[in-house]
Amino acid sequence: MTTVQNQWYLYSDSAHDPFLNMAMDEVLLQEAENIGAPLIRIYDWDRPSVSIGYVQNYDAAPYDKYTVVRRPTGGGIVYHDNDLTYTAIVPAADPICKLNRIDSYHIFHEAILQTLGEFGLEAKLAPNDCASVDRATMQCFTTPTRYDVVADGKKYAGAAQRRTKSGILHQGSIDLEIIDCDKKLLTKKLLMAFEKQFNMQFIDFKPSSVLLKRAAELAEKKYATENWNKHKKFEREDA
Repeated sequence: MTTVQNQWYLYSDSAHDPFLNMAMDEVLLQEAENIGAPLIRIYDWDRPSVSIGYVQNYDAAPYDKYTVVRRPTGGGIVYHDNDLTYTAIVPAADPICKLNRIDSYHIFHEAILQTLGEFGLEAKLAPNDCASVDRATMQCFTTPTRYDVVADGKKYAGAAQRRTKSGILHQGSIDLEIIDCDKKLLTKKLLMAFEKQFNMQFIDFKPSSVLLKRAAELAEKKYATENWNKHKKFEREDA
C-alpha cells in the first residue's frame, strides 16, 4: 500500500466571467508561498469565452462571437464553451519547480493520460520535436505542440505555464466534445489521477474575503481592460 506523502489544496470554484477567472489565477500565484502547498483550482466560465496566450494577437481570436481575455500564460487560442478547465499553483519551494519546463508540463499531463485511460482513450504526450508554430495566431486545440495530450491526430488536452519567483502557474484545458463524457465524472477521475500521480491527498481550500477582493480588483483594473487584452506587443515581466 502506497503511503501518502503530502497534501494539496483543492479549490472547487464556481463559474465566473473570463476576467475574474484570470485574475483569480494570478492572485493565487502571488499567494503561493503563503498558501504553502500546491493547489488545484477547478472552475467554469459564465459565458462562451476564448482565452488567448500572453503574446498572442488579439485579432486572431473570434471576438465577434466570444468574450476574449488574455491569459497570464503562453500558448494559443483556447475555446471555453465546452471544456474542463483547471489551474495548478505550485509554490517555488516545491520540487516540481525544480523540473525543466517540458518535464513540468508532462508531470501534469501524465495524470491527464491516466484520466483519459479511464474512458478507454489511448492518448499520448506529443513528441518533443513537434514542429514550431506561430504562437501569435495558433489555436491550441487545432495546433498540437510538444506539451499536449494527443491521440489519432486530435488534441485532447493542453496547458500553458508562467514561472515567477512565487512559483508556477499551470493553466490547463480538456476538450469535452472530443472526449464525449460527463463533466462531473471527468472532474472526479481527474482529481483521483492527480492524487495518484503526485502521491497526495486533497484538502479543501476556501479563499479569504481579502483574496477574493484582490482578484475582483485585478479583474477590473487589468484583465477586463482593452490595454491588457488588445495590446499587440507584450514583454514579460515576471514578478
